[in-house]
Amino acid sequence: MSVATGDAVKGLEMTHDLRADTITVTGYGGDEIEAYFAQPTDVTATGSIVVIHHLPGYDESTKEIARKFAANGYAALMPNLYHREAPGADPDDAAATVRNGGGLADEQLVGDVAGAATFLRAQPNSNGKVATIGYCSGGRQSFLCGVRLPLEGVIDCYGAFVAVDPSPDYPLKVKGLIGEVGALSAPLLGLFGAEDQYPSVEQNEALAEALRAANKEFTFRTYDGAGHAFFNVDRPSYRPEAAVEGWREILTFLDRTIG
Repeated sequence: MSVATGDAVKGLEMTHDLRADTITVTGYGGDEIEAYFAQPTDVTATGSIVVIHHLPGYDESTKEIARKFAANGYAALMPNLYHREAPGADPDDAAATVRNGGGLADEQLVGDVAGAATFLRAQPNSNGKVATIGYCSGGRQSFLCGVRLPLEGVIDCYGAFVAVDPSPDYPLKVKGLIGEVGALSAPLLGLFGAEDQYPSVEQNEALAEALRAANKEFTFRTYDGAGHAFFNVDRPSYRPEAAVEGWREILTFLDRTIG
């Protein structure tokens, strides 16, 4: 079913004391991979979120997103999904390596996120609830984790190729996921730009129809005047009004699902 959310919860956006560290976690196949862990240090019990970085990689702008979650009272872990393919490389070079190789295999991605979720649930101040969030390619991957893993919340920020397959000449070898909506394990929040083409408004409506048919709980928000990557403060695509409203939706959703 579709669920409409109201205004952001009063007092939700607060600043907690926090700590952020580069750590190692166990991912797919038992591999030890690099990850960025941001956590509030002034709470006794907290929900957690796995941050799935965008195709440009494990970069500073996405680490800032992890810290923002910690400042709002959530433990956030961002695994470096390119750690195996390009250990020690800067984000641009690592992303180019992965793109040239056709992208990450879905099973590897899910295994890394599963390892991140296990780490988060094992922390002494965890309330046991974990959500995922992803941007761009990470939006699709967040949805993928929602249909493959037990989660309490799933957030898809303009994830391409959830509702449709890419064209045969697309460099990333991925498939659409619309046929798997029946396995979605948690409420879904989707945030999209009205001027985006991947995903387009029509693709998002097709996904919404499939979710309704499967009786899944979801909320979609589409922002006028915004295209792809409107959350990214380091790009010309950044749209402050859409990003501010989007953050309100995200924090309200997390308060309801893992708070």
